[in-house]
Amino acid sequence: MEGTIREKFEEREKRILSPLAAASACSRGRLKYEPKCDLRTEFQRDRDRILHSKSFRRLKHKTQVFIAPEGDHFRTRLTHTLEVAQIARTIARALNLNEDLTEAIGLGHDLGHTPFGHAGEEVLNVIVPEGFRHNEQSLRVVDFLEQGKGLNLTQEVRDGILCHTGEQEPFTLEGQIVRIADRIAYINHDIDDAIRGGVLTNSDLPKECIWILGADHRSRINTMVVDVVKTSMGQEKIRMSETVWEATKQLRVFLFENVYVGSLAKAEEEKAKHIIEELYTYYMDNPDALPASPNSSLSRTVCDYIAGMTDRFAIKQFRRLFVPRGFEI
Repeated sequence: MEGTIREKFEEREKRILSPLAAASACSRGRLKYEPKCDLRTEFQRDRDRILHSKSFRRLKHKTQVFIAPEGDHFRTRLTHTLEVAQIARTIARALNLNEDLTEAIGLGHDLGHTPFGHAGEEVLNVIVPEGFRHNEQSLRVVDFLEQGKGLNLTQEVRDGILCHTGEQEPFTLEGQIVRIADRIAYINHDIDDAIRGGVLTNSDLPKECIWILGADHRSRINTMVVDVVKTSMGQEKIRMSETVWEATKQLRVFLFENVYVGSLAKAEEEKAKHIIEELYTYYMDNPDALPASPNSSLSRTVCDYIAGMTDRFAIKQFRRLFVPRGFEI
């Protein structure tokens, strides 16, 4: 008897993927049992669920580094996510690992990010009693908040989303790829945006890093990606060589000192933090103004609502609640 299309995909994975790859047929499963799809593997289904989610669509109006930039070519949280997914798939393909799993994790890793980028994350972590970390919120989005019930993703995708940052490493190589692709993407595109925004010039970049990694955006990404592939080929851990890793870390430190802290790119952050603080206080005092939410504490419900906002929706709500309108007849 002829098998389903999904079973043919699973068989092809067994034939062509590395023994180190996460095979969709051997997934650790979902939080809740679901019958398998006849057409798509488990990881393909997860990728599609993330791609079609409202949380994913909202990323297009969330800050990456520059808050509400006027230029059309600055990154948003959505374009960052797409760049991470592209870099991660390139690495996964070269290492003969599972591209579908890699892409699903890449597309889902920042679903829980706040409005106004890391400024929003920082202020919520201070004012919410339970604390706030965007990777944990991303997992909360896919487990509970999206569609009011979550997306019921596989354990492999959930783990990759949760562990894309922080101390804990993902248990799949595909998750480890996204973890390093995230850093490759944001270091390079944040330099590109900072130069576009007049915060940096090419001559400001540390010469010792440029000598190792490359003199332009394209060259640096290529150096990092090729190095990851060469260093990780056939290995049970995804990593860069010592030389490239040290240059990458040094470039990241440079960005913190010259872009992420105290630069023109951050000029509006205090205003953004104030907006989030005021909205949090308002909704804590007026819980009836909140949408329905899974069973949670009031502070967590308020946090979920604010974290899900886009930059422009948060600004709109602030104006509606706190900025007086002129009298009209």
